[in-house]
Amino acid sequence: MEATLITRFKNVTVDGAIIEVVVWKVPSPVPPTEHCYKYRAVYVVDGIRMVGFDNERGKGDHCHLDGVEVPYTFTDVDQLIEDFIAAVAARREP
Repeated sequence: MEATLITRFKNVTVDGAIIEVVVWKVPSPVPPTEHCYKYRAVYVVDGIRMVGFDNERGKGDHCHLDGVEVPYTFTDVDQLIEDFIAAVAARREP
């Protein structure tokens, strides 16, 4: 089985920020994760990553919030997207 694209979204906002989400279903987990998804979600302002969620090989599920990397508990794709949107919204609000 090959990787299957689940979703891909990219938007450049009016103020020039970049919001991008890519999720793949993969044939086997990306170590050390135990689920069969490979993902990245990023919010970049003026070239600086404000929010990032990903599951890099060797690191597992984690997120980057305001320059700090913290563990992330992946449950499913819908929750990942909701968590990402909430993190972005919190940083876009005045």
